[in-house]
Amino acid sequence: MKLFTKCKIGKMPLKNRIVMAPMGTSSDSDGGFSARTIRYFEERAKGGTGLIITGRMASITDYEGFSQGALTNYHHVSRLSSLAEHVHMYGAKLCVQIGPGLGRLMGKDPYNAPYSASAIPSFFFPNLTCKVLTADDINKITDRVGYSAKLAKDAGADAVEMHAYGSYLADQFLTPVWNKRTDQYGGSLENRTRFLGECIEAVQRYCGPDFPQIVKFTPTHMYPGFRELEEGVEIAKLLEQWGAHALHVDTGCYEVWYRQIPTVYQQPGCQVFAAEAVKKAVNIPVITQGKLSDPILAEQVLQEGQADFIALGHQHLADPMYASKVKEGRYDDIVPCIGCNECLRLGGLGRHYTCAVNPECQHEIDFPLTMAKEKKSVLVIGGGPGGMSAAVTAARRGFEVELWEKSDKLGGLLLAAGAPDFKKDVLKYVQYCITQVNKLGVIVRYNKEATAADIAKARFDKTIIATGANPSIPSIPGIENANPAADVLLGKTDAGEKVVVIGGGLVGCETALDLAYKGKEVTILEMLPSLLATAVEAKNNATSLRDMVKESAINVITGVKTKNIAIDSVTYELDGEDVTIPSDTVVIATGYTSCGGIGEELEQMGFDITVIGDAVQPGKVVDAVSGGYHAVRIM
Repeated sequence: MKLFTKCKIGKMPLKNRIVMAPMGTSSDSDGGFSARTIRYFEERAKGGTGLIITGRMASITDYEGFSQGALTNYHHVSRLSSLAEHVHMYGAKLCVQIGPGLGRLMGKDPYNAPYSASAIPSFFFPNLTCKVLTADDINKITDRVGYSAKLAKDAGADAVEMHAYGSYLADQFLTPVWNKRTDQYGGSLENRTRFLGECIEAVQRYCGPDFPQIVKFTPTHMYPGFRELEEGVEIAKLLEQWGAHALHVDTGCYEVWYRQIPTVYQQPGCQVFAAEAVKKAVNIPVITQGKLSDPILAEQVLQEGQADFIALGHQHLADPMYASKVKEGRYDDIVPCIGCNECLRLGGLGRHYTCAVNPECQHEIDFPLTMAKEKKSVLVIGGGPGGMSAAVTAARRGFEVELWEKSDKLGGLLLAAGAPDFKKDVLKYVQYCITQVNKLGVIVRYNKEATAADIAKARFDKTIIATGANPSIPSIPGIENANPAADVLLGKTDAGEKVVVIGGGLVGCETALDLAYKGKEVTILEMLPSLLATAVEAKNNATSLRDMVKESAINVITGVKTKNIAIDSVTYELDGEDVTIPSDTVVIATGYTSCGGIGEELEQMGFDITVIGDAVQPGKVVDAVSGGYHAVRIM
């Protein structure tokens, strides 16, 4: 495979063409690399990745206060050096991403305006107008970028990547929407590129012209009125002239964050088109990204010359051993990223950037899985994501495991969640789990309705209750004429031509879209003032789903109370008036109710049980998978 051919960026030799894309990580209180982060990166190097790029390390904090990661002082070097050593042990190379600033995207301080190229609104706090960086400020920033690169080089890093994409500070200078300057840093494309070019020059001044520099930039924002690809290609040519050794091509901006960090809803290879356009225009290597975890697709991109390297971000969170598994042909053992972006959501809350399908991610020190010292028998009730997580984890620890599933399939509610064509990533994860259950020798008893008496008679050492949740059915007159969303998604109920979906949360919106894409005339009735009002979703996922609904033909009616469901119509109240609309099919998507009652019964009988996932409280994949993992890990 071309994925595993040796190659170079500048004078940096690489053992393969798989790159770990930069992502946020935990840090020590001063912004330096923590022991936790070092261990996290080491695991990805151990997994066979050729080049590992860290998340942004701020080169200067004078204009934005504390940064999650920083490389500003000599005392940061020793910890970065330790990271480099751990990565190098496995033959991987380390690239440190350094950034001149966030600019309008500073999102932690609602009281002090951030700095930017011009006096533009702050993105997260539009009432704040950005302060304008002076020429002296710019000179200070670019010089500190060079010094930061020197610190990285001194620490043993093999390269640096300039953080110049996605509407952050360097990109704000590049873009007329945000750059209104009339001096040498504004106006023409050459002037707008000058700030970034001087950052590249500063790195050359401090580290020498041969020290490898990658520039990650955005040739197209994919948002009306913002940068188009044609200008982005011209920027690429200028960056090559300034001395970049490789270009890492991004797309999107925060206005359409899902174009920058894809979600479950985007198609595989969604950013390759931009890399291909750049590659045709430059003579230096090009790195592409954007849902390329399918090894066959990644290899095709390289074979067709669309890019020189494949960067994978969240796939490295889901499975640090991705590269090794691909090289060994173990495709069905790869833990697939499901595009939920829980990593982003949790990180945005100040928690660790962990993964919904990999509880060890960024917890490699905290939550290692060890072989059991004592052989035990484990019974798992329920074959959804939580139950399968528990069963697989128990088998890996060396326990004897049996799983009872009341239906004839494993997967639970994920089977319905992954039913739409735009949710195939979820079904890939279900298939992965089923494969591991089978490979690890878990005994699965299908069509097995668990009772307390049966469980008591079976006499397992440990019982894990993962019975999930059932649809919550509201008390609306005529509710018997409606169908649960899961039944419609799974095809158990055929939807007519006119469909009314009651509930505008995650399930309601996805069901409505699935039906609309199948040619149905769909109306969503939502009690709250907006769609997804109570959904606990990553911002880019929620934005993508809202935009998909907006761009569809779905009729959305919010702020309504559904009063009656008839066989051929639905009546709702809006602004004090009753409105009746025709319907062939009514879909209920008003949430779920836990069904873990058997756990209380078993507990009263004195059995060692743990209730997990939706059986405790309807939640998310991350709750179910981590619940199953930890229930067994601590046994």
